[in-house]
Amino acid sequence: MRFGSFVLGLGAVLALAATSVSAAPYEAGTVLVRVRALEVVPDVSSSVNVGGKIDITDVAIPELDVTYFLDPNWSLELIAGTTHHSIHLKGVNGLDKIGSTWLLPPTLTVQYHFDLGRVKPYVGAGINYSLFYDKRGIPALGKLKLTDQWGAALQAGVDVPLTEDGRYFFNLDLKKIFVSTHASFAASAATANVDVNPWLIGAGVGVRF
Repeated sequence: MRFGSFVLGLGAVLALAATSVSAAPYEAGTVLVRVRALEVVPDVSSSVNVGGKIDITDVAIPELDVTYFLDPNWSLELIAGTTHHSIHLKGVNGLDKIGSTWLLPPTLTVQYHFDLGRVKPYVGAGINYSLFYDKRGIPALGKLKLTDQWGAALQAGVDVPLTEDGRYFFNLDLKKIFVSTHASFAASAATANVDVNPWLIGAGVGVRF
């Protein structure tokens, strides 16, 4: 599991916190819009009826999220982003890449924000619905089928103001999305139960309305 980008982002947060301004607290009705560079790192476990284990590739994508404050501490956040992954079967002779898919996991979290002046950390928990689309299996196995499912989400992050009024800020965010699916193929008896459970490691900038 690679967290290099998260460590680099944490270093940037610490550097910004040492020099940044202290923005006003959030108020009910405040809206934050963030754009992040996101590294998606699947933390895969699987049970495969023909043996071996499933491996799913990491990917980096842009991501957009919107946060709405219910009061100075509590907010709702909705994230939007889609990823493309190759799927591999390790440990079975004659097979490696067995397919690919796009994954759309819209996620809604409830957040609690701490106001520490120069830094504004938060934690969150919520739900996601994992939608797999444009699923492709290799010709030997036929069409790939993946089930869509509901799952949980956990989150921690921090905002650091970049301007005196706090309208613009730097953000670092870490999420764990719990995603499971059942995989099967149209031309093969091979099946697998797969926990994808990706880490979402993000760093970016935001604007406050």
